[in-house]
Amino acid sequence: MLPLLKLTSDKKEHKVGDLIQALAIQFKLTDNERKELLPSGQTFVFGSRVGWARTYLKKAGLLDSHKRATVIISKRGLQVLSQNPDKIDVKFLRQFSEFVEFQSLKKDEEPLIANVDSNNTQTPEETLEGAYQSIRKSLSQELRKKIIEQSPAFFEKLVVELLVKMGYGGSLKDAGKATRLTNDEGIDGIIKEDKLGLDFIYIQAKRWDNQSVGRPDIQSFVGALDGQRATKGIFITTSRFAENAKEYVKTITKKVILIDGEQLAEFMIDHGLGVTTSSIFEVKKIDSDYFGE
Repeated sequence: MLPLLKLTSDKKEHKVGDLIQALAIQFKLTDNERKELLPSGQTFVFGSRVGWARTYLKKAGLLDSHKRATVIISKRGLQVLSQNPDKIDVKFLRQFSEFVEFQSLKKDEEPLIANVDSNNTQTPEETLEGAYQSIRKSLSQELRKKIIEQSPAFFEKLVVELLVKMGYGGSLKDAGKATRLTNDEGIDGIIKEDKLGLDFIYIQAKRWDNQSVGRPDIQSFVGALDGQRATKGIFITTSRFAENAKEYVKTITKKVILIDGEQLAEFMIDHGLGVTTSSIFEVKKIDSDYFGE
């Protein structure tokens, strides 16, 4: 926040985009650091941090904004800089009543983040996404445990339902007919790649706990593909793949996708299989077009 405020000390209006670029240069960020995204993959981390720094400074009355996506330093901001502060953080800004009110749901309440470490560099957006990822990771681990506890027949049904939800196999009825049980506590079979059945994908699944799937298992699967005259396959396991298995699929001409237990759970969460929505939080922002002249 302090470097941002100093950049506006010339009393001129500055575009937020220009400030982001200037701060990136000042902090000597690499291209990768500038392009780093939040877990959602929709927002740049650095741009988000500059945006929240601007918001905090505006709420404390150190910056003003007379035009869209621009800022200009206020009299209070100039006064703060004249004090030569070592840094500006949340604790520093709490000396201003406007900022305390901003942090509170109601004027007579304590600040919402009064107990947050003043050295914390995360923005509210990063904190929210971090909490979401933590909840998601915990759910993923619980899902995998539940899957392993189920019967082979249930696992077959789960895999088919997931692939259908991901757009493969046409209808669930068609996909179910395309698979058959084997004796290795998994499934072997084919499923339509699309609703028209223009191509087929061969599926192998192993419901294992700690045992990893190695190269021999994948080689056997590739041999099965040859027997079916198939060029595409999906190998799904509830455990993990050994490194030699991952390297092997990179050297073959057939297209073989490996889905381990962690990725399987992630797909289930993404496509709403075996999970239910507990809460929904919508993060909204000002619609600039609505308020434009």
